[in-house]
Amino acid sequence: MIFDGMDFVVILLLASPIILIEFGFKIYAVIDIFKQDRRVRHLSKTAWAVIVLLISFSWIVYLLIGREDVVIED
Repeated sequence: MIFDGMDFVVILLLASPIILIEFGFKIYAVIDIFKQDRRVRHLSKTAWAVIVLLISFSWIVYLLIGREDVVIED
């Protein structure tokens, strides 16, 4: 095994913050995608949601290039 002296529980405890951050941002991104007033670029909302849910750290790509910020004019 790659981790000779490390127990699985120790590895899981060390990785848990990254796993929780990943899960939290995925949930945030999917909620943001399906907001009624949200516009997305390059793909449909459904395609972005599938990509965000299936690919690790794809929420970063969505937040950087997939969102279209709409300026509300009075």
